Amino acid sequence: MLQFITELDGRILLFIQEFLRFEWLNPIVLFITSLGNAGMIWILLAVLFLVQKKYQKTGISMAVALLLGLLVTNILLKNWVCRPRPYVTIPELDALVTAADWSFPSGHSTSSMAAAVVIFCRTPKKIGIPAMILGVLICLSRLYVGVHYPSDVVCGALIGILAAVCALRITRDRNEKQPMP
Repeated sequence: MLQFITELDGRILLFIQEFLRFEWLNPIVLFITSLGNAGMIWILLAVLFLVQKKYQKTGISMAVALLLGLLVTNILLKNWVCRPRPYVTIPELDALVTAADWSFPSGHSTSSMAAAVVIFCRTPKKIGIPAMILGVLICLSRLYVGVHYPSDVVCGALIGILAAVCALRITRDRNEKQPMP
């Protein structure tokens, strides 16, 4: 089963490279993927929420979700699984960026979905929907640039969603009637 997933992952990346990568789109996707570097866009947004009284709980929830995602993804799983990056194992793959750590799971995807789900659940839709769109675009950008396998991105996103749900529950007031995802 693992062999099948690895082969499918590689075929999907080569398909993206062959049919979905365009010279004019490269700088746009490179910019989008760079927004997720070290979770910086999400950390910055968390700080911005923290300094606004109305959204302090959002900032706290984001910080908790990002920390949970970091611990599970970057500290635990990446170092346990030790999956090489796709551009290392697929000679035909021309990566637009490289990374120094392991591939599985995607840290960009974890942090993006952790933060975006919290924003979506705790803010008005005019803020939450663009956050979710950005989160998904950062996830997809990791495939486009050839730095992650699809299974890395899917697992990273799922970990991020779970981290967000946990953070929302941890930071919820006892009398809060906010629907939980």
